[in-house]
Formats: sequence, C-alpha cells, structure tokens
Amino acid sequence: MVEPVYAPVVGAAKVLFKVLDLRLDVRGSQYVPRKGGAVLASNHIGYLDFVFAGLGANPAGRYVRFMAKDSIWKNPVAGPLMRGMKHIPVDRAAGAESFRVALEALKDGEVVGIFPEATISRSFEIKDFKSGAARLAMDAGVPLIPTVLWGTQRIMTKGRDKDFSRGKALSITVGEPIEVPQGSDLDAVGDQLHEVMRGMLDDAIARYPQQPSGPDDSWWLPARFGGTAPTLQEATRMDRLEALERARKKQDQG
Repeated sequence: MVEPVYAPVVGAAKVLFKVLDLRLDVRGSQYVPRKGGAVLASNHIGYLDFVFAGLGANPAGRYVRFMAKDSIWKNPVAGPLMRGMKHIPVDRAAGAESFRVALEALKDGEVVGIFPEATISRSFEIKDFKSGAARLAMDAGVPLIPTVLWGTQRIMTKGRDKDFSRGKALSITVGEPIEVPQGSDLDAVGDQLHEVMRGMLDDAIARYPQQPSGPDDSWWLPARFGGTAPTLQEATRMDRLEALERARKKQDQG
C-alpha cells in the first residue's frame, strides 16, 4: 500500500532520531503480524508515544493507525498529518463512531494502535485500562499485541518542559500476541493484558541503561524504583482532581 504521507513522516522521524542521538532498543517486532489486522495496545507516558509505539511495528513493514483525541485534528500542522496517516480521531463524548471506524480498519487488515490507559500516566506506571482494546480485538477477530515504551517521558510528557537534549535511551518492547476469541470475558482479557504489560514495563525499567543524573533528575523514575514520580495512587488522585476542574470549567462556560 502506498503511503504518501506516513512513509515520509517515518523517514523524517528516523532522521530526527539520529540528530538527537536516541539510543533506541527495539525488541519483539517479530510479534507484529506482517499482514492482517491487529490491535497494538501501548502504555502511555509521553506525548510522542504514538511515534515510538509505531516504530515497534516498522520492522514488520506495518503502519499503525492510532486512536487519539480529536483535538489534535484541529491543529493546523498536526491535523493534516493525522488525516494523511489515517489515524483515528476519538471524541470522548461520542466514542461509538471512533470504535466503528477502528473496527472497520481492523477488518480491512490494518494495525490499529490504542492506549488502554486513555491518558498519560503521571506515575509512569501502568494505570487501569479501559475495555476498548480487548473489545476491538474480539469483535474484529484479531490478536491483541501488548507494547511497552520506556524513556519517552524524558522527552515530552505532562507537566514537564520539553527536553530534546541528545543521547537519551528509549526502549520499545513488543510482546507475544494475546488471542481474544468471540465470547471472551473482556474484564479477564483486560486483566491479562494489564499483568503482561506491567511485567514488560518492570523488565524495561530494569534493563534501562541510564539512571537519573541526581535528585533533581529523578522525576522520570517511578517511586517504586526509587524515583520522585507520584505513586500510582497519588497520580490517580491528581487525575481525578484535574477531571473535576475540567468539568467545572466546562460547566462555567456553558
């Protein structure tokens, strides 16, 4: 399939990776099917995760159509690129349409990327999952591919300044496919996916070749590993407070 937008964007991204001297460690790409549909489920720790999660499928010759919030499509620069790469906009107030588009793409043999946590994890741990990834895989009759990123939060993430300094290590790990037969218990599949990805994340952190340069640089390491990132419980509370504030502002504007 000719990709007049996606292919040049991938090429430009690879040039940028070299300019930034990113130390990429890509593992498990053989688990991405070379043809046919698949749901690629990734953790979410930074704003550029769709770029790096997609890179995990690149050795298999696949382009991933990511589901992402529709506000990105309103950006004058990012919007045309998202449309050209055939990513799938998600309106959280009307999710049925994005689900339908994603399901159609899967049945057409595409790889659809989804972040089951829905929003960036402030703790950099694996948050609770929404059920969409498992449901898509079951309804389309395609495998669910667990994918874990580590290090992307050091470039651009929620609540921190961008940092494009050179030499950062980034880990992209693709796990073995999870089959989701018709009639599966989606809660059980979600729990399985969560457990698998949590183990993959622990492994990625354990083998990560770089450490914080000092106390002020330990923000990107989870508290469980000695860093100063919020705990999963603290981050959940912060997310809830943010959601309440967002709802209040929306009500005031209405």
